[in-house]
Amino acid sequence: MIGKIIILIILVIALTSILSSIKVVNTGYVYILERFGQFFRILEPGWHFTIPFADFVRKKVSTKQQILDIEPQSVITKDNVKISIDNVIFYKVMNAKDAVYNIENYKSGIVYSTITNMRNIVGNMSLDEVLSGRDKINNELLDVVDQITDAYGIKILSVEIKNIIPPAEIQQAMEKQMRAERDKRAAILQAEGQKQSDIARAEGEKQAKILQAEAEKEANIRRAEGLRQSQVLEADGKAEAIESVAKAQAKAIEMVNKAILDSGTNETIIALKQVEALQEMAKNPANKLILPNETLSSLGSIAAIGDLLSKDRGQQK
Repeated sequence: MIGKIIILIILVIALTSILSSIKVVNTGYVYILERFGQFFRILEPGWHFTIPFADFVRKKVSTKQQILDIEPQSVITKDNVKISIDNVIFYKVMNAKDAVYNIENYKSGIVYSTITNMRNIVGNMSLDEVLSGRDKINNELLDVVDQITDAYGIKILSVEIKNIIPPAEIQQAMEKQMRAERDKRAAILQAEGQKQSDIARAEGEKQAKILQAEAEKEANIRRAEGLRQSQVLEADGKAEAIESVAKAQAKAIEMVNKAILDSGTNETIIALKQVEALQEMAKNPANKLILPNETLSSLGSIAAIGDLLSKDRGQQK
């Protein structure tokens, strides 16, 4: 009976030892395995068999990207302003062995390295430079802290400043400055709008005057054109009237000549007809008579002949 109990105990111990020798490593983690107190190897994700009572898992290390939130820290700027800054660190364990054996606590190492170097960087900057230079501070912190943590297998992926909190009196002054700046921008925008409005109004008035001048110019041109057309028509009418009178006189002279030819040559009648024709032509003010000297010298005799003919006609009656 005792022998059976002993065998059962041995079987339980053996089974327990076998089960404890199986190590299951989940994805995103690695195990630091020691054998007889010394580093033996790193167990990657999966199933692993170890030697009971000889192998020991020293630490489980996450290989995923991790976030480390640093509490707000008081920092004095170059111009002696005390501000509060808090950071967020994104990091990843690249070498689990160095992270375990090269530093006691790598998270504390990251925190203190960040705080110390942040104070050094911000201490060389004024408040305005700090408030406007977050990217510069983040980049400098990233470079410095990453070099430090490289010794214990940590890769710093990013350093971000969450908040920069200046003293209350500085905040009030900044708020007043921001309010004044907003009022200034509003006044500038209002003045610019008024300026644009005045320019648009002046431009409209200018265009209206130009259009009015163009309209007056066009009206004057049309008025002058109408007057010219009227004068042209009046001149054409006078020319046609003169032409008609001339045609009628020419026709009358032609008829006289024809009558003289039909009745035979008679110098007295010819002279008389010439006098009558000259009289008719002189009645029209539009006609101008240009007579040679010989014609003028003979007018007296022509007039005398005309008187004789008139007398003969009176006696015959």
